[in-house]
Amino acid sequence: MPRPLVATIDRAAMTHNLALVQQLTHGAQTWAVIKADAYGHGIAAAMQAFAAADGLALIEIENAIRLREMGWKKPILLLEGCYAAVDWHAAAEHRLACVIHSDEQLSEFEATPLARKLDIYLKFNTGMNRLGFRVERARDVATRLVLNSGVGDITLMTHFASADERDGHLEALRAFVHATAGLPFARSVANSAACFDFDRVGSNERAETGTDSVRPGIMLYGATPFSHVTRSAASLKLKPAMAFTTEIIGVQSLKAGERVGYGATYVASKNERVAVVACGYADGYPRSAGTGTPILVAGQRTRVVGRVSMDKITVDVTDIELARVGTPVELWGTQLPVDEVAAAAGTIGYELLTAVAPRVSRHLI
Repeated sequence: MPRPLVATIDRAAMTHNLALVQQLTHGAQTWAVIKADAYGHGIAAAMQAFAAADGLALIEIENAIRLREMGWKKPILLLEGCYAAVDWHAAAEHRLACVIHSDEQLSEFEATPLARKLDIYLKFNTGMNRLGFRVERARDVATRLVLNSGVGDITLMTHFASADERDGHLEALRAFVHATAGLPFARSVANSAACFDFDRVGSNERAETGTDSVRPGIMLYGATPFSHVTRSAASLKLKPAMAFTTEIIGVQSLKAGERVGYGATYVASKNERVAVVACGYADGYPRSAGTGTPILVAGQRTRVVGRVSMDKITVDVTDIELARVGTPVELWGTQLPVDEVAAAAGTIGYELLTAVAPRVSRHLI
């Protein structure tokens, strides 16, 4: 028998979340972002769940090619573009749209003759200071690209650094709007957080606010893009797409003063029962999830105690009389939001979802 640890992927929840994006953004073209193996949910599942998206966006060209081989015929966008000449040829062969974000990348594209025109997304830096041309260069770079006979459609894009904060996108949006005003190209700026504020982002003329297409990511998988707890996934009407579940594989009875786990960091304050759960940091559960991290045993909320080890977690089941070997455990999912577990571990839901290890069984529903 395999270990009882399973990540159950709910494609209907993913489809629901995509439909919410489309409702919020009033018919804007939707790129469903499926990088990092669809945030740990699997690109095959994502392709099925996001069939109604206008296109799929990711970073890994090998997975873009897999999507074509699996039958995806709609647009695919490479969010970091290409890394070498061979990738540009593959992009043309497989009809992939590509981001261009630097002079070096643009020069390589210009020097690579291709059999088919490529749709290009020009990325501009509006304060994130990662990838992108400086936004004040928008006109010059766009003009240079227009002169290239290998270019199909052009879209101007940026990525907000602080869209998860109240009005955190406004300064970047203003800079983008000012720098690109009058340029006859589509715009794309809205990530998951900005999709929820779409009516405010798109309050001016559509062509001037970057709302022609949106690029939702984390919200598609049922986690919140916001750091503040008042905008939880449930409050945003998102449905969790991954249930990370396992079982108890052992139970220990402790006396007051006895310790648990590596480093003996947890000391029982009274007679307690501690369950050993089949999951650890090698499975993607964060080692930083210390004593007090919420977990569900037999549907009842309790807490992690002691340190997470490679293959096991220890959990307080003193007040859960039914807890025994084989009792079901939810690490996160439909009853316990991944964002809540992430907050207790000092991280974000994105990291937990994408960190679920390949050795964990996936089950699609």
